[in-house]
Amino acid sequence: FIQQTEWSLQLMTQWALEAEGKVEKLKQEIFVLQGELESSKAENDNLRAGQTTNLGAVKHNIDFALQSLNKIIMGTNWSIRQLSSEAKSLYFVAEVLKSTGKISEVEAEKE
Repeated sequence: FIQQTEWSLQLMTQWALEAEGKVEKLKQEIFVLQGELESSKAENDNLRAGQTTNLGAVKHNIDFALQSLNKIIMGTNWSIRQLSSEAKSLYFVAEVLKSTGKISEVEAEKE
């Protein structure tokens, strides 16, 4: 039972590490998108100032940024749900380990 619990704990730790890696990747994607957003804002400012720019390119950049942002949001939501689920599993394992410790204490007192 303890070996199975330890294995479950290791598996959940691995899941948590993978989720953290995904979160880091999402953070990097957000950073890139923020750069694209700033670029689009600058182009928008130039348009408002009366400078000529390619409206097709601006629209393309905005559409691409929106699509990428939607993908990141979906991925982030999935990662958050996964982390929440893994946290619940880790909590369960902790409770099982506490119970095991209490059982061991009771058995030791009997002896």
